[in-house]
Amino acid sequence: MFQEYHDIVEKLKEQSAKFTRIYNKHNELHKKIEKSEKGGVDHIDPIEIEKMKKEKLKLKDEAYAMIIEYKKNN
Repeated sequence: MFQEYHDIVEKLKEQSAKFTRIYNKHNELHKKIEKSEKGGVDHIDPIEIEKMKKEKLKLKDEAYAMIIEYKKNN
């Protein structure tokens, strides 16, 4: 996530527990969704997948806002 901001992401992960939580939860959801959609062992109800996608997008928006704020202040 946010390859173009790799350096900032790494700095934020070192400096902010909140950013790290958001980043890790986003990646966890991404893996679950991807595994389920590819027919992985863990079948997840399509409605639950949509909820997870919405949560993942919300987390991505939060992380992006933190990146932009970091860029503005540094």
